[in-house]
Amino acid sequence: MKLSTHAASRRSLFRAGVVARLAGLLGLPSLAPAAPSTRGSGPGIYRRFGVEPFINCTSTYTINGGSRQLPEVIAAVEQASHYHVNIDELMSKVGPRLAELLGGEAAMVSSGAAGAVTCGAAACVAGGDPEKMQKLPDTSGMKNECVVPKWSRSYYDHAVRAVGVKMIEVETLEDLERALGPRTALAHGQSNVLDAGNRFSLRQYTDACHKRGVPVLIDAAADLPLKPNPYLAAGVDLVATSGGKILRGPQTSGILLGRRNLVLAAWQVSSPHITFGRSIKVSKEEVIGVAVAVEALFSTRGRDAEDSEWLGWFEHVKARLDQVPGVTAKIVLPKVKSYYPTLQIDWDPNRIGLENWELGKRLLDGEPRIMTHAEGEGHGFVLRPAAMYPGDHKIVAERLYEEFRKAPGPKPKLAKKAPAADLTGRWEIDIAFLASSTTWRLYLDNNGHELGGVYSSPVVPEGTLTGSISGDQVEIRSQGRYEGMPMRYVFTGTVRGESMEGRVALGWEDGSVPWVARRIV
Repeated sequence: MKLSTHAASRRSLFRAGVVARLAGLLGLPSLAPAAPSTRGSGPGIYRRFGVEPFINCTSTYTINGGSRQLPEVIAAVEQASHYHVNIDELMSKVGPRLAELLGGEAAMVSSGAAGAVTCGAAACVAGGDPEKMQKLPDTSGMKNECVVPKWSRSYYDHAVRAVGVKMIEVETLEDLERALGPRTALAHGQSNVLDAGNRFSLRQYTDACHKRGVPVLIDAAADLPLKPNPYLAAGVDLVATSGGKILRGPQTSGILLGRRNLVLAAWQVSSPHITFGRSIKVSKEEVIGVAVAVEALFSTRGRDAEDSEWLGWFEHVKARLDQVPGVTAKIVLPKVKSYYPTLQIDWDPNRIGLENWELGKRLLDGEPRIMTHAEGEGHGFVLRPAAMYPGDHKIVAERLYEEFRKAPGPKPKLAKKAPAADLTGRWEIDIAFLASSTTWRLYLDNNGHELGGVYSSPVVPEGTLTGSISGDQVEIRSQGRYEGMPMRYVFTGTVRGESMEGRVALGWEDGSVPWVARRIV
């Protein structure tokens, strides 16, 4: 019987997978052709929608597509897409394999490390109880507090808070002992819980929590999952890792590793089950892709060889930049094996008149486009290698060399004009967001051209203000904090008697929105 082209392709892919699996079971080298290391048929699919790809020097940043996927992961995802399986059955087989390779009691594939954290936190709160799983994020009547070291808070706390728990900050062991109580559902932290110089060690953290029967969940998204796992070795119950960062699997995949009963409870509360985690969906392709990435980590992949290659790229870039007066480049080696080398690039603003954002814009607007961490103010940024392809470093080196070589000289310091008004006093600022508005209350202290003060908003009880005024032009910078999230805005505008107006830069990708201020008694 003659097969259609599509069916023949599927059959060929299936045979290739069977051959590869047999080779693995027999301990033989791969019997199938090696997966290609090219970028496929080119970036036409993005251009079709008006998007031009770039050389990615930001490595594992989610917003820029994560790290460069391993060729065998790309091939596995493509092969998996041709067939259908039951997700529960697939997870029941892949989970134990991941646990075996990574050295934990159990494992599950999640929607990124954030999905692993959310499902892990939900497991600690609901404990596998179907009724509680359906009630989330309403945690009334349940254990609904999460302790967390103050130094280990961040924007990523959202993944825990989404479950409906209250975050309780602690700084010392004494704080921790007082915070742990009958309402404590879990303890949390970022990967910096392993850092030297913390007020207490990770082992002290887990010991104190376990004495009260409280499980510990650590978000180690950016870490390469080492074996033995340093978090599990210190008594951590659940560890969340990204599959799309240095592991180089599918960008939106993740792994939850650790205590069997909690991992299984996390799986119950996640998609495709119709519970709280239904929206945190994982595809069959992601499950296979991250499984192949973990297998590669412990078989065909050589981290030492990768680091050696990346160091060679950075040596090339450094050598080129060393030819530009005023520019310095320094290779920074990782402190732990779970990370990778980086290249720190700095320049003297007294010789090169570029801010970070200006250089970053030039690189991104050029041909080919280059995405870097050159953003915001300042005169230095870091290059990261895990999303770069062989040869990219040569293009990056030449572009940086040319941009620095032809950069303008130091920017002249503009003379400040006499302030058009004394802004000392109380003000209200109305900010018009895209689909809502809010009002802040400010107290400004105007000393010559300098501004200082405090503010409050409906969310931030008290934040600080700094800024300046020159003529009728004003700039005010706010710094506030809610939970683990620092918030910094930059207001620029014009003074008009007893009022001011302008635009406020919200940071990240939010752009800017209008604001109007009025003096109040």
